[in-house]
Amino acid sequence: MQLWLVTFIIVAALILGFISGRRIQRKKSKPRVEAISRDYLVGLNYLLNEQPDKAVDVFIKMLQVDSNTVETHLALGNLFRRRGEVDRAIRIHQNLIARPHLSKPNRIQALLALGQDYLKAGVFDRAEKLFQEVHESNEFRKDSLEYLMTIYEQEKDWEQAISTAQRLEQLTSNSLNKVIAQYYCEQAMEARIKISSEQAMRLVKKALATDKNSVRASLLIGNWEAEQGNYKAAIKSYKKIVEQDPDFIGEVIQPLEFCYQRQEQIDDFIYFLKQCLLLTPRVSIVLVLSQYIQNQQGDKAAANFVAEQIHLRPSIYGLRRLIGLQKEYTEGDAKFNLQLLQDLTSQLIKDKPIYQCNNCGNTGKLLHWQCPGCKNWNTVKPIHGIEGD
Repeated sequence: MQLWLVTFIIVAALILGFISGRRIQRKKSKPRVEAISRDYLVGLNYLLNEQPDKAVDVFIKMLQVDSNTVETHLALGNLFRRRGEVDRAIRIHQNLIARPHLSKPNRIQALLALGQDYLKAGVFDRAEKLFQEVHESNEFRKDSLEYLMTIYEQEKDWEQAISTAQRLEQLTSNSLNKVIAQYYCEQAMEARIKISSEQAMRLVKKALATDKNSVRASLLIGNWEAEQGNYKAAIKSYKKIVEQDPDFIGEVIQPLEFCYQRQEQIDDFIYFLKQCLLLTPRVSIVLVLSQYIQNQQGDKAAANFVAEQIHLRPSIYGLRRLIGLQKEYTEGDAKFNLQLLQDLTSQLIKDKPIYQCNNCGNTGKLLHWQCPGCKNWNTVKPIHGIEGD
C-alpha cells in the first residue's frame, strides 16, 4: 500500500475518531470512547502488518454514518476509485448504502457512486441497474443517462445508446445529433458484416439524415458506392466531405482519383483539386497535383510548383517532395547532398502522428471517430501545419 494513502487513512481515522470521541465525551459515554480507541489501534496494527484491506474495513466502521460524514465516505470512496482501487471504493459505497437510516438523497448519491465503481471495474450489468435506479428516482438524471450511454458504447449496444442519447437530448435540450449519427454509423458497419449491404446503406443514410455534416457517413457511402461500381455516386459523396469539413480533404483524394480514373474523367479530377487548393490549401493536394505536372510538363515545372506552394505554406512533406524533384535533374555532389536532405526529412516525419484529438491532445497514425484517450466523438482530426497536411 502506498505510503501517502496509508497516511491519509490514518489521519482521516484520527480526525473522525477525534470528532466522534468529542461528541461522545459531551454525552459522558466513556465505554464508547474506549471502543473507538481500540478500533483505531486494531486498524493501525493491520496497516503495520501490511494488511491494508482489513485496515480499511476497520476505519470504515469507525466512520459513523450521519448527515455530517456522508460526504466524507463518498469522497474517500471516490478517491479510491480514481486511484484504481475499485474494490475498496465498492466496499465503502456498499457500506454506506447498507445503513438503514440513510436519507433518500444521500442513498441516491451513494448509488450513483457505486454505479461508477462498477463501471470502472467493467461490471456493466450491475452498473447499468444502478444507473437506471438512480434515473428512476428523478435525481442525477443527466449524470445517470450519460453513464448509461458510456456502458452501451462499451457494450456496442448501439440501439440502446441511440435511445439513451435521445432521452438525454429531451432532458437537456442539447443536440446530440453528431453523436447519434456516429452510433448509426457503428450500426451500419455491423449490419454490413452480419446482415446485408442494403441494411448497412439504410443505416448510414440515416446517420447522414441525423447529422448532415457527418464526414464518416459520407465517407462510408462513397466507399460502398465505389465498391459497387457506382463511381458517379461515390464521387458525389466524396466531394460532399469537402463541404462538410475541409480538414478531411486528404482522406478522399485517393478514392476520388480512383473513381475519376474509372470514369475516364481525370481532367475533371485535376480541375477539382485546383479549386480545392484555392479554397482550402493542403499539402496533400499539392503532392498529387505535382505528380500530374511532373508527368505532363517535367521535373522542373513540378519542382517550381511545389516550391511556390511551400513558400506560401511551409511543410516538411512538401519539402521532401521538392527535394525529390530537384534530385531528378541534378548530378554529382549536389545530387548526393539532396539525397542526404531527402533522407533527413523522411526521418523527421517517419514516426510523426497524422491525427490529433482537439479535446485531449491524443495523437496517432490511425483515424478514430471516437478518441481512444478521452472517448469523445468527432474530436480527432488530421494534423495540419508544417508537420501535417
